[in-house]
Amino acid sequence: MAVKIKSKYGEIDIANSVIATVVGGAATDIYGIVGMASKNQIRDNLNEILRRENYARGVVVRQESDDVAVDVYVIVAYGTKISEVCRNVQDKVKYNLESMLGMAANSVNVFVQGVKVLGDLD
Repeated sequence: MAVKIKSKYGEIDIANSVIATVVGGAATDIYGIVGMASKNQIRDNLNEILRRENYARGVVVRQESDDVAVDVYVIVAYGTKISEVCRNVQDKVKYNLESMLGMAANSVNVFVQGVKVLGDLD
């Protein structure tokens, strides 16, 4: 499924994999995010961090009229304030979708799929 944007010049179709790459890149740039997680960890049998080519497994995009709704599934670093990290993810995802793709995100829902303890810095 692709997101369709209508303009005065015609129609633009943006594939969900493109949106997932933009959203995943924005989310993983945030301090406190270890990586993306699969939205169906039990079915996919994935309890690991997704790589850049698999970001589509951790992002759900739904089109709502002219806007989109995005669900992001992440793994957070232990010791960070989860609510603040998720708020930063929401802000960055909305900004990147607007600046890179020219589409407004109606809602960005962040689902924390796990907490990972990072290695000691000794």
